[in-house]
Amino acid sequence: MNMELLLALQVPGGGGTSFLLMMGLMVGVFYFILILPQQRRQKKWQAMLDSIKTGDKVTTTGGLRGIVVALKEDSIHLRVPPDNLRLEVTKASVSQLTTADEEVKTK
Repeated sequence: MNMELLLALQVPGGGGTSFLLMMGLMVGVFYFILILPQQRRQKKWQAMLDSIKTGDKVTTTGGLRGIVVALKEDSIHLRVPPDNLRLEVTKASVSQLTTADEEVKTK
């Protein structure tokens, strides 16, 4: 009797190709929806970090806003108002960049 129950519950074979097709489709969807846009954002952010120069206004991920006064390989020195504090932060903490040229255009 147990053998009859097991045979009745057995799933029919032949679904291997459809399973592989569905898995391939899922991988493709994940790539185009999640991975590719993240890679584009990462490249754009890296280009922004590489273009930082003295005199640019930046905003860090912590919310500090300041003017770049010195550059190092992996960090920058900011002059932060109102007391003109000079802070050293890593380049990776910069979230937004406003160049002096963009400021003139907006005014």
